[in-house]
Amino acid sequence: MGLALLLPLAGCGGHTVTDSARAEVQRVLDRRAAALLGHDETAYAATGTRTGYTRLRALPLSSWSYRLTALRRTPSGATADADLRYRVAGYDKAPVDAPRTLTLGRAAGGHWYVTADEPARKAGQQLWDQGTVTVVRGAHSLVLGAGGSAAGLRPYARLADRAVPAVSGAWGRDWSRRIVVLVPRSLEGMAALLGSPAGNYRGIAAVTTGETGGSGRSPADRVLVNPEAYAVLGDAGKQVVLTHETTHVATRADTTAATPLWLSEGYADWIGYLGTGRTPAEIAPELARAVRDGEVPDALPGDGDFAFTREPTRLARAYEGGWLACRMIAERWGADRLAAFYRAVGAHGKRAGAVRQALGKVLGTTPEEFTASWRAYLTTRLG
Repeated sequence: MGLALLLPLAGCGGHTVTDSARAEVQRVLDRRAAALLGHDETAYAATGTRTGYTRLRALPLSSWSYRLTALRRTPSGATADADLRYRVAGYDKAPVDAPRTLTLGRAAGGHWYVTADEPARKAGQQLWDQGTVTVVRGAHSLVLGAGGSAAGLRPYARLADRAVPAVSGAWGRDWSRRIVVLVPRSLEGMAALLGSPAGNYRGIAAVTTGETGGSGRSPADRVLVNPEAYAVLGDAGKQVVLTHETTHVATRADTTAATPLWLSEGYADWIGYLGTGRTPAEIAPELARAVRDGEVPDALPGDGDFAFTREPTRLARAYEGGWLACRMIAERWGADRLAAFYRAVGAHGKRAGAVRQALGKVLGTTPEEFTASWRAYLTTRLG
């Protein structure tokens, strides 16, 4: 039975790690997490580097834990793979999962300690990886910035606090009615949080990302700002952007694999532009130009048209086309029917047949009739 303790749990270059070493490291990570939650910097420092504590101490956390998944011995100690799970108090209904790689040293007495805690390979950064987290609380929002000042973050909170009731007024109150806004230092910082090349988001003012991704029922949506693109917008444009992204947070539970992007993005734009007083031609200049040139689209934009890597004009026309489709529904059938249509599409569960069924059930029309009406609407509003 004693031989079982020497079996390799994870190896690198022939080195083995025992069950006892793995258990010891897990205990260190448990003490580290408890010290962070307990705001005990001395106890945190006893487990290794205090950089994480310094950067994280302002973040309101309701949970923080590591689950060790692999341990590899190195000449100077070990490296560990771990799943970090945490929740921001009052905002996250379920833990956010963040894969991490930790570097560990070993003291003369045999005790393990953490020397570095970084994103796992191919995983996106967390905000605190980019510097000390500054926190600004709004009435309906929590704004987190990397290395910035509270004064620089307050305008985001003011706009977010206007966005939440605006979205609730159109969509309803059956959502958290609270949002978390992340403000990295730069475009590169935004891309690092997303784990993607910066070029994919150049010119994109903000995105909404659900940490678990893909399920449509993400526990922790974040509105993630590109400070460079956001800064060039006027006050009205900044409000539209945050209201658009807040709409994505509100509709997340009803946005599934069945929901086409023309509907999810179009609906977010429709709420974003409500009350701005801007005309269709002002909001949809690229599509207006195409219509005036006799190039009325034959079909609603496909999901591929919304890729950030697409040519900018094509991407703009996709967003504008989705917005005008939702605007047409709101004008012809009413805002409540538009929201009901959105929910009906998402409830279908799979893409095939979802829009057709919802069009028939909620709006009493067919995809063919709807597309023809949309094309006519573009000509009338933009021609």
